[in-house]
Amino acid sequence: MSRRLLAEAIGSFFLFACVIGSGIMAETLAGGNVAIALLGNTIATGAILAVLIAMLGPISGAHFNPAVTLAFRIRGEIATKEALLFVAVQLIAGIIGVWAAHVMFDQPLMQYSLKPRTGAGQWLGEFIATFGLVLTILGTIRVNAAWVPASVGLYISAAYWFTSSTSFANPAITVARSLSNTFAGIAPVDVAGFILAQLAGAVAAVLIAKVLYGKAS
Repeated sequence: MSRRLLAEAIGSFFLFACVIGSGIMAETLAGGNVAIALLGNTIATGAILAVLIAMLGPISGAHFNPAVTLAFRIRGEIATKEALLFVAVQLIAGIIGVWAAHVMFDQPLMQYSLKPRTGAGQWLGEFIATFGLVLTILGTIRVNAAWVPASVGLYISAAYWFTSSTSFANPAITVARSLSNTFAGIAPVDVAGFILAQLAGAVAAVLIAKVLYGKAS
């Protein structure tokens, strides 16, 4: 258990630090061009996901995401106690990763985002983003497990651009991003709507995966 939790902590730290840090770097270098900034943020996030899943997947399953942990709990592949510990570690280590990004870029350690992200369109975007992420994981595990790292990295890279919300697809990172008033932030008041949509998307993906791939999917 300790090795699995450590793997989740390391993965969450680097993933969250990458999302925030690459957002700061991209916005700084893009000279006001939001599309270029988003592209830089996208490439870094997709790349780090592929690396972390390849490196840590054999140890913990490389969830780094309460929505993914929920999906595996629903499927009975992780016990409730372990799932709760996973989520706690994901959130704590992820927030530390956000703070590390702030320190690296000479930002104030403690921040709250002022960036509004709300409305039916963005909530639908988060539902679709999380649904697609969880279905990508469950489906690829079933048909070609070696492709999971690349598939997840590529899916998130695509979803940054085809979803209105830029694909947070992760309740823990949504909370953590509310603590960063930078390119990747989200106002704390908008966090609950995103998380509800993400959890609904994860549950829907588990149900569809069962239909597509059978009980063992």
